[in-house]
Amino acid sequence: MRTPIISPIRRVRPASIRSQPHHSGDNLRGAVLMCLSMLGFTCNDAVMKFVTQDMPLYQAIALRGIVVILGILLIAWREGGLRLRVQPGARWPMLLRLIGELGSTLLFLNALTRMAIGDLSAIMQSLPLVVMLAGAWFFGETLGWRRMTAVLVGLLGVLIILRPGSDAFGIWSVVALGAMVMVALRDLATRTFGREVPSSTIAFYTAVGVTATGFALSLGQGWITPSLSHLLLLALAGAFLTVGYVTAVSAMRVGEMGYVAPFRYTSLLAAIILGLVVFGDWPDLWTWVGSGLVVGAGVYTIWREAQLGWGR
Repeated sequence: MRTPIISPIRRVRPASIRSQPHHSGDNLRGAVLMCLSMLGFTCNDAVMKFVTQDMPLYQAIALRGIVVILGILLIAWREGGLRLRVQPGARWPMLLRLIGELGSTLLFLNALTRMAIGDLSAIMQSLPLVVMLAGAWFFGETLGWRRMTAVLVGLLGVLIILRPGSDAFGIWSVVALGAMVMVALRDLATRTFGREVPSSTIAFYTAVGVTATGFALSLGQGWITPSLSHLLLLALAGAFLTVGYVTAVSAMRVGEMGYVAPFRYTSLLAAIILGLVVFGDWPDLWTWVGSGLVVGAGVYTIWREAQLGWGR
């Protein structure tokens, strides 16, 4: 019989995250890696949003991807070489992760070119709650009523940010939600990899897939002759994304998901600052209110896990 998602009498940590970290300090390392990953991704987003004001999106993805692949190859070389062979048991997770990465990249960047970076980041802050809910569904984790309430409050925050039925809600809001779902798929697939699969290998296949897709889609969108400033900015975006790729894979494999995932919220602060400094965007009152609910719900889940696991 399937374990129920909601249990009103749960007093222990969920089974899927009950085991202790593999090594002392894994949770802290995972949190630091997640913060670095979010900073890398957010800086990449800001550069891509700026560049695509003049350059076709898929051309920018393709050119940036070349830099990312070279960066990952360099990291792999420093680690002793890139292992291209994937064990049979890891091939399906690799495929699912690639689907999640491709879908999230295309949906997110298309939404980013048409939305304020702070607003889009605010929507994405519900991702840890979605990952938690998906973990309960797919991994059999039983959520207590308190954490389930936190999930619902966080999703209410997303609705406040999106405001369905208002002028602020449009097709690109739906695209942003689709990007969030695809990132959740990517992260859940990442958790199924064993430690025998190097993070650089996972990141390499992801980068190749995204870059190849960018080149393919750019054929129908057209190219322009990039200026030196475009190339330098894309190189910078590629460097940021390389850091994001490698640390994101590592972060989701070090420590416990319930502890590490909420540190994604650091990206909201970075996005708001970059949006204001680079684009002059400032979130409106409803975005602040919704973001507060989402982040508050995430912070509560961290506290609740501490009560269940480390405060016993």
